[in-house]
Amino acid sequence: KKSLVLTNGCFDLLHAGHIFLLETTSALADELWVAVNSDSSARSLKGNNRPIQGERARAYALLCLEFVDVVLLFHGERLDQEIRALQPDVYAKGGDYSIDTIDPGERDALQSAHTRIQFIPFLDGYGTTDLIRRIKELPDD
Repeated sequence: KKSLVLTNGCFDLLHAGHIFLLETTSALADELWVAVNSDSSARSLKGNNRPIQGERARAYALLCLEFVDVVLLFHGERLDQEIRALQPDVYAKGGDYSIDTIDPGERDALQSAHTRIQFIPFLDGYGTTDLIRRIKELPDD
């Protein structure tokens, strides 16, 4: 049986911070599965102007990374049902989360599955919101 690490997110504009998170996460188990918020899920979490890229484009970009084994779309705001079904060995979240800020339903599902939770520090200077801001500030040619 191969070990499984699961992470999730919108991954709207793939950048070095995402790649660092995913590559670091991939070292935690034999296979890395990435759950990606569907377009409707991303909109409900991030607002009507997001995602910038559609779910298929985001999933494709992630699948092109050699250390990502599986990408799945999920439509809810939370991942508790998927966690219960997949029973991952490890669940990885970015450094902006802590055990106290993980959604209670997801935390319960992780505890039921006996999943180890790992927090991956951010790569300083990289974030989608900042990237969008910098793009908006570019001068018109």
